[in-house]
Amino acid sequence: MRRRYLGMTAAIAAWGMTMALAGCGSSGGSGDVTLKLVAADYGTNSENSSEKYWSALATAFESKNPGIKVDVNVRPWKTVDSDVATMVEENRAPDIAQVGSYANYVKKGKLYTADEVLSVPTQANFLSQLAEAGKVNRLHYGLPFVASTRLLFYNKKLFDQAGLDAPKDWDDIQSNAEALKATGVTTPFALPLGSEEAQGETLMWLLSGGGGYTDTADGSYNIDSRQNIKTFQWLQKELVGKGLTGPVAPGKLDRAMAFKAFTSGQVGMLNGHPSLMAEAAKQGIKVGMVPLPGVNGTAKASMGVADWMMAFKQNGNRTAIGKFLDFVYDDQNVMSFAGQYDLLPVTYSANEAMAADPQYADLRKFLNALPTSELIPYGKNSWASVSESFKKNIGKAVEPGASPSNVLGGIARDAAAAEAAE
Repeated sequence: MRRRYLGMTAAIAAWGMTMALAGCGSSGGSGDVTLKLVAADYGTNSENSSEKYWSALATAFESKNPGIKVDVNVRPWKTVDSDVATMVEENRAPDIAQVGSYANYVKKGKLYTADEVLSVPTQANFLSQLAEAGKVNRLHYGLPFVASTRLLFYNKKLFDQAGLDAPKDWDDIQSNAEALKATGVTTPFALPLGSEEAQGETLMWLLSGGGGYTDTADGSYNIDSRQNIKTFQWLQKELVGKGLTGPVAPGKLDRAMAFKAFTSGQVGMLNGHPSLMAEAAKQGIKVGMVPLPGVNGTAKASMGVADWMMAFKQNGNRTAIGKFLDFVYDDQNVMSFAGQYDLLPVTYSANEAMAADPQYADLRKFLNALPTSELIPYGKNSWASVSESFKKNIGKAVEPGASPSNVLGGIARDAAAAEAAE
């Protein structure tokens, strides 16, 4: 990965020395400007709340940019997307939002494009895969903020006690889970299909089963494909039906609950991201990590996730927004946030720096998975409503007596309706 970034990084550095900042339009008025920023909280408690990061960043920015103030408003992940949606509906959109999706605001004409607010070097420094995921109809609106990939995590102590090796395919997952259950493990495999992050957990399993959310040929939704139905039939029969997913029904198990159970030693296996690795280490859990197992070996791709920043037009503060965003994407600031929460930076230069830094050695497996990862279809205007349908319904697909085909078919119909409404 490091070699991949070297040439681009050097070019960007040279370019940045010769290019003036783009996005130098009017801020909509004279005098002081106060930017309203709404951001998601990546912390798990008051000690590591993202409020501290953004407040310190705002203070540093304000000291270098007299006349521009930044009003920081950090919201919980569980509500931040709906909070921003409500603000927009009530005609009090923030200037900048850092949330989980952006495309639903594009059709309504609410957002600046990237080239309207960012300097050329900043925009060119985004990893190309993530920049493409931020586009709607070839225009770049969604600014990737941080990224992560997913690996299968397992508790080494519990595996050693059961005499197990890391799983390589679905048969291994099932047999390992049976062995863990036999040794008294409360949750051999945690399957969080609750409302918090069901759309992400679902995509991981669909990819490992050879399917996905969309058709690779034309990008259309392909939710109730044969491969996807088979994946959920397997989950229903081989994991949930055999009592291997713990005392909480998957449809009622949120990711945060599953992660907490893992870090307390109650879970044998689950799909995890970099932040969980660090939290487990703090709790003394020795973690093994392997690429997501597929039906007959490693899955065709890992799931990639990006969180997004977007710039709203409503208040007309284009120039001030651009100055702040260029500051946000300075390498030092990108690395500071990504490093604090064990996430992956979204720029070539910061990725090169992380790959070369020994203190981030534990993240290299995630970095290595990023170039071939498959992302959620962020650029589809309909994705926000389709995601909600997954959150509300996919847990039902693995319930006893349920029909995975019918549940996926219902979500597919919701997706078709959402697409038709665009």
